Amino acid sequence: MAASLGQVLALVLVAALWGGTQPLLKRASSRLQQVHERTWARQLLQEMKTLFLDTEYMMPFFLNQCGSLLYYLTLASTDLTLAVPISNSLAIVFTLIVGKVLGEDIGGKGQA
Repeated sequence: MAASLGQVLALVLVAALWGGTQPLLKRASSRLQQVHERTWARQLLQEMKTLFLDTEYMMPFFLNQCGSLLYYLTLASTDLTLAVPISNSLAIVFTLIVGKVLGEDIGGKGQA
């Protein structure tokens, strides 16, 4: 079964949403404030509050989850042997591109 152009574009969009948000999530999570509570339940609630109120973290997280939803919907009509390689391999490419744009050291030439 050959994939349509729409299916391939949906998988590329999935890759962009997954890969493009990874460096943003990494950056935002490194800036989150640390919380310390006495009980595990209060700790969990405080950590969730901290995450949900941080728009710098929540926006890329929301976009990443939209990519997962689109992937799930696309899998209903796309061959799995096509969907997985396209989305996963391109996600790595998008992660590298966005990471480079954000100034991350992605390695490469001249690295030890």
